[in-house]
Amino acid sequence: MIASFHLADVGKLAGARLLRRTPTPNDATGLRYAALMTTAPISERLLPRLDPGRVALFAAWEDDAALDRFLAAHPLAEALRGGWRTRLQPTHIFGGWPPLDGLVGNEPPMRDDEPAAALTIGRLRLSQAPRFLKAGAAAERLATNDRAMLRGTGLARPPALVGTFSLWQTKAAMRAYADGAAGAEHREAIQAHAERPFHHASAFIRFRPYDAQGEWDGENPLADDQPAPAPLG
Repeated sequence: MIASFHLADVGKLAGARLLRRTPTPNDATGLRYAALMTTAPISERLLPRLDPGRVALFAAWEDDAALDRFLAAHPLAEALRGGWRTRLQPTHIFGGWPPLDGLVGNEPPMRDDEPAAALTIGRLRLSQAPRFLKAGAAAERLATNDRAMLRGTGLARPPALVGTFSLWQTKAAMRAYADGAAGAEHREAIQAHAERPFHHASAFIRFRPYDAQGEWDGENPLADDQPAPAPLG
């Protein structure tokens, strides 16, 4: 399997309409999973400021050909065409997200100097929302001060689906952030979740991004340093 991430500024009214159009395997052949979400800037704010005019789609596909068919003919793909997108080869998963069982399989090797992408996704326990927001704000403050993070966005599908997507200069830089090289906030958030889970189900997934196209805040953050395309399948 492969995955894709799409981000587009569509306006508030269009964003509200699009959120009712999450694609399914019935109308997108080869689709395994899709989450259509609104976004929020990654920041140290305790309460994220949702941007209903900026929409994100994360999807898992049987292969590149399935994504090609979606991009060529699906109305949602057309609506998101003016934004940014990338194809993603899954390389590591931690945790569990049942709709994505089998996404990674045998984890392919990834060099420390390769660009990397990360998706976090969770179904929030609403009773744990205050703890989650406090821990998340601290970890995001650390991320926004890390020059190795090329781009990042918060993700949400109220009331319970939450996540983040981020791009990093290298896999090594992503690991350094996660391991606390510049501060313990992210590591402390992970520990807090381990002691008393924020989510009913959650996963961290690392990817090798390839074939990035379009613009994210005025440029393609991966335009100058894209690895070779992943193999089909």
